[in-house]
Amino acid sequence: MPQPQPVDRAAADAAAAAQQSETYALVLAAVQAAQHAQQQPTPPVCQHGPHQTAHPARWLALGVGGAVLAVSLAVSLVAVAVSAVALVAALLILRSVWQTSRKGA
Repeated sequence: MPQPQPVDRAAADAAAAAQQSETYALVLAAVQAAQHAQQQPTPPVCQHGPHQTAHPARWLALGVGGAVLAVSLAVSLVAVAVSAVALVAALLILRSVWQTSRKGA
């Protein structure tokens, strides 16, 4: 007896979502590794010297780094949500197929 078309489609979607989730996890890990590699220890600041002014480039770098982190976090959360929806859909379809096959037996 051939399987119904929605089950095949749900299985393919679940496999694609799992692959996409793994890809996003790898991208997030690479971004975090790059950020960690770029961090340098800050030298101790002398409290008795002249006051140093904050440079706009520092704020720009913090803004860009924060934006990259926020986007990568959002993408990973979307991947988790898509994976969860695909898993729930696959489980509901498989449960329906199981109940149908149990009624027929």
